[in-house]
Amino acid sequence: MKHYIPVLSIAGSDCSGGAGIQADLKTISALGSYAATAITAVTVQNTCGVRAIHPVPADIIKGQIQAVMEDIRPLAVKIGMVNDIEAIHAIAEALTTYHPQYVVFDPVMVSTSGHRLIEEEAIELLKTTLIPLATVITPNLKEAEVLYGKPISTLTDMEKAAYELLCLGCQSVLIKGGHLEGNEMTDILLTGKDASPLHYPGTKVDSHNTHGTGCTLSSAIATFLAQGYALPEAVKKAKDYVYNGILHGKDIQIGDGHGPLNHFFSPISMKIKE
Repeated sequence: MKHYIPVLSIAGSDCSGGAGIQADLKTISALGSYAATAITAVTVQNTCGVRAIHPVPADIIKGQIQAVMEDIRPLAVKIGMVNDIEAIHAIAEALTTYHPQYVVFDPVMVSTSGHRLIEEEAIELLKTTLIPLATVITPNLKEAEVLYGKPISTLTDMEKAAYELLCLGCQSVLIKGGHLEGNEMTDILLTGKDASPLHYPGTKVDSHNTHGTGCTLSSAIATFLAQGYALPEAVKKAKDYVYNGILHGKDIQIGDGHGPLNHFFSPISMKIKE
């Protein structure tokens, strides 16, 4: 019997199709795995911004995770937008029960358009419940600043923040440097307190179509981990995928604001286990 390698995304729904659950479905599928989902919230948004957020009840979130875990049994889980305390507890309880091999947590807090996506009191709970369950957390600079409590504007700042965030209990920290000044950007991966930070330099693509890049990167990392790649290689392959998605989507017009990257610039066959 042959089986596709499954990956579960726990995240919010983006009705415009560029971020959240929709971006994760596209990413996991494009990279050759089977995508399952647990929706945490329904958002009203488009390429111009977020208009409203409707949270899914915590028992329904937990039920979705249970249903997938008991049947499809994904090796990797990606967690995206979680915007209230009850949802955080529900996800943490489910993951503690089923112990997926890999957990990639993208602590989504602010949308690209600047809309706050999480309740203030939920941030501290993230630090004590979900982050300690993570194989790797993937904050951008703004999200890392919220968790770190200090401004981050240089690579040295990013390295210091990574060590501090590692103390929250996660196995690894990937801080994304896409918001650094200039045309060059560097992501930093720290895999342990005694490890040296790994740098992933890159060149920014001049494009307005960057909606959903953080969601895409984290779900790509989860997918590559599920497929058997070690974390540093999974991060590299995920970054290459995102870069090419932006590059091949920069001249495509979707909406009037920040359009999505091109998830299917080079689709591949599904990964199958015997």
